[in-house]
Amino acid sequence: MNVLAPKSKACVNNVDGMKRCLADLLKSLPWVERLDLTNLPAEDIVAKAEGKRPAADGDLNAEDDFQREMFFYRQAQATVLEALPRLKKLNISTKRPQDYFAEMAKSDQQMQKIRKKLISKQAIMEKSEKAKKLREQRKFGKKVQVEVIQRRQKEKKAMMNAVKKYQKGMTDKLDFLDGDQKAAGANQKNQKANPAKRGPNAKRKSKDDRFGFGGKKSGKKWNSKESHNDVSGFRSSVAHGKAGRKGGKGKPNKRPGKSVRKKMKSRS
Repeated sequence: MNVLAPKSKACVNNVDGMKRCLADLLKSLPWVERLDLTNLPAEDIVAKAEGKRPAADGDLNAEDDFQREMFFYRQAQATVLEALPRLKKLNISTKRPQDYFAEMAKSDQQMQKIRKKLISKQAIMEKSEKAKKLREQRKFGKKVQVEVIQRRQKEKKAMMNAVKKYQKGMTDKLDFLDGDQKAAGANQKNQKANPAKRGPNAKRKSKDDRFGFGGKKSGKKWNSKESHNDVSGFRSSVAHGKAGRKGGKGKPNKRPGKSVRKKMKSRS
């Protein structure tokens, strides 16, 4: 099958024709409709103030971004300086009036949707922050509650120990009934600060009163020559078991025998 190949379009660079069209366009339309200006860059005021020689057009380096952008900036300045007087001459305002309202690129419905979405996001964030604060408050409240319970248990244990010491006679203070724990704490601190003034504790005193003060105890009750010869405290009634008799005379009551008990029973 034969396929028709499209002919390549010949591009003609008709420079003269383009210039004629441009000239006709410039003649047919006023400048207000075209607003075309071709200017050289404005004077480099910064270089002039610093005493530097302004760079000529041939000295510009196209690869230098800063120098190239500054050239465009100065050219725009020169164009504005020329365009503003011409616009004022034609009675065309160049400033925005005070009652000017720009037309929005998006419709009011779209903006309302965006506003609702932003409000919902803000509400979610506020709710999340509120929940976070509540969790922190609960954690802090639980921590405080645990500390209070531990402190109460500690106070109860200290009071029970004080009661036990008082019952055993180890102390005669009743400060624990008034809950005067601060005074006890102050006394303990003073005792710790002055160990020389601190005496034995109540437990040590109780054991000393009960068992003595230590040391050798064997041989304390041994008889000596003087105690052996001293018979002033001897009592014969006590020594021979006669303390139960009346006045120390007579025989003790004795149960009669079996035969005697039968005779006594038959007599009755």
